[in-house]
Amino acid sequence: MNTPGTIDRPLTHDPMKQAPMKPSVSEPAGSATEDVTTTGAHESRQNRTREMQLIPEALARAHMHDLLRDAERQRPAARLVRARRMQRRAERASMRARRALAMAVMQ
Repeated sequence: MNTPGTIDRPLTHDPMKQAPMKPSVSEPAGSATEDVTTTGAHESRQNRTREMQLIPEALARAHMHDLLRDAERQRPAARLVRARRMQRRAERASMRARRALAMAVMQ
């Protein structure tokens, strides 16, 4: 299991010298070969364009844009809830003041 050229011990750790990971047509599935070919390793990595490298950043930017848009939509609702809460508090304070005034007048 720990022979050179396997997953546990690759022949080289340099990704540019490793063979591209694609299934071989001449081998049955699950078999391993003794030698690792390095031809085509560089060419297979050339199709990674700059746009592909920036995809995670673009996804993160789009996610943050959606979160900000949701927050902007929720702001008026939160403002309304806060205003109603303050109105109820003011009404309770007004009732307490009226009750205190009535008690003072009655004595």
